[in-house]
Amino acid sequence: MKTIAIRTAGRTHFVDITGQVAGAAQDLGVENGVITVFIPHTTAGITINENADPDVTADMELVLDRAVPRSGGYAHCEGNTAAHVKASMMGASVQVIVENGRLALGTWQAIYFCEFDGPRSRKAWVYGGG
Repeated sequence: MKTIAIRTAGRTHFVDITGQVAGAAQDLGVENGVITVFIPHTTAGITINENADPDVTADMELVLDRAVPRSGGYAHCEGNTAAHVKASMMGASVQVIVENGRLALGTWQAIYFCEFDGPRSRKAWVYGGG
């Protein structure tokens, strides 16, 4: 397993970690197979989506903020209920096929770490073994 260090810049922030994940897969010696990228945080998630237009992730952040507003009369006393809900909506892991040592992503796809309670220092774990 490899650990990727991630520094997020804002309360809600999408970070393209595709290059770091590819490097981790290479370091793990995964030539052909499947890797799992897991986020060990309850207020952050992960997704695969478009990387060609930065407006896509900005719009995703906007839609998530509209769907789950920061203030909503929540019972959780830490004030980050919205972050927990958004993390559950995005999910804690993705799997990616590796073929001939390269991530088998679509032309416009990237792997995004999704911060919902930042800014923070975070991590992602990449596993590609048997």
